[in-house]
Amino acid sequence: MVFGNLICKLVIINIHDMKQSLKFFCLICLIALLGACTARQVNSSPTASSWRNGVKGQWTLNSVEKENFPAGASVRTIFDEAAVDCFIGSNWNLTGSGKGSITFSQSGSSCSPGAVRDIFWSINQDPGTTSFQFQFKKIMPGDRAKDVTAGYSLDLVSANNNGLVLSMPLNVNGTTSYLVFHFSKN
Repeated sequence: MVFGNLICKLVIINIHDMKQSLKFFCLICLIALLGACTARQVNSSPTASSWRNGVKGQWTLNSVEKENFPAGASVRTIFDEAAVDCFIGSNWNLTGSGKGSITFSQSGSSCSPGAVRDIFWSINQDPGTTSFQFQFKKIMPGDRAKDVTAGYSLDLVSANNNGLVLSMPLNVNGTTSYLVFHFSKN
């Protein structure tokens, strides 16, 4: 009888220990699950790196639209280079290293078909905002990109496998206007 009571007490103690172990195991699993959920918060906004990957490649400039331009206002040249029409059809080669080029194809009085302009490009984020800019500077023969300080900045609107859209803000007669560049991927 004493032996039977001893076995019964051991079984009860073991059942009690198992319940405590199970509670402890469940608590550890819950903590791990909560930790995994909070650690996996995903940043849904794009990064400069993701924009860069979307922008690099070969592009053809298909059109340039004017937005919010006052009546009668026009643009003579863009990028201190040539008329807007000279850029239509130009090929933009944007490599992953930041080196690039613009090859012109239009002919006209101020256009130079076949001319190639070397550029250095980058993607930068506007401080304190979620907007990104495509920036480039023209590299003249004999220049090194790090020595060139002047350049151009265009807002990144979209970039995917089908197209690239850049928007260049301009002050036209005191009004903020935009030239919107539409590219297709080659």
